[in-house]
Amino acid sequence: MTKKVLVTGVASGIGKAQAELFLRKGYQVYGVDISAKPDLAGNFHFLQIDLSSDLTPLFRWLPSVDILLNTAGILDAYKPLLETTMSDFEKVFATNFFSMVKVTRFYLEKMLAQQKGMIINMCSIASFQAGGGGAAYTSSKHALAGFTRQLALDYARAGIQVFGIAPGAVQTAMTAGDFEEGGMANWVAQETPIGRWTQAEEIADLTYFLASGKAASMQGEIVKIDGGWTLK
Repeated sequence: MTKKVLVTGVASGIGKAQAELFLRKGYQVYGVDISAKPDLAGNFHFLQIDLSSDLTPLFRWLPSVDILLNTAGILDAYKPLLETTMSDFEKVFATNFFSMVKVTRFYLEKMLAQQKGMIINMCSIASFQAGGGGAAYTSSKHALAGFTRQLALDYARAGIQVFGIAPGAVQTAMTAGDFEEGGMANWVAQETPIGRWTQAEEIADLTYFLASGKAASMQGEIVKIDGGWTLK
């Protein structure tokens, strides 16, 4: 039976690259995003929804999944605390953390009934250290890392495999501003040991490997894919 994959943040960047790869591999892919439907061919189904809002329409639309890819996220312009309003702080957490908790809680119950399932959360190098974002973003990604590890510990014996992926600088629409004149794209590339930005397709390749079953003895790992940035 064809496995169902849910990708949040599917309209662009890493989420779109993940959806494209899983579609090519023959999976049934369901995608959600606050933005409009992306141009994806194959067995693809889309729901436009704000993940920080009421998620009942999502759960009615897709009652269960085999693989959950919690990929949606937003940045915070690297703002320190005193330049971040509480409203902005809460918005970042609503998307980067609480939406993943809510989505995971719903689909985890279905996975437990089947005694199998895969959950992969999009963490960040900001899950490990400061400087990968501002106060709100870094805090949200640290929280997500803790959530990922605890989830993995609590449900490993129930057949639920949980991972995190921690990208560094990835060239996507979300980071397009860094590539404009005066942006920091060149500096980031120079400071990255491999000398370039990571591409969304590389994150998708790692996602597919983790979801393939070939990493069956791994559990709760948050796998860095940052061009060696955190080696420094």
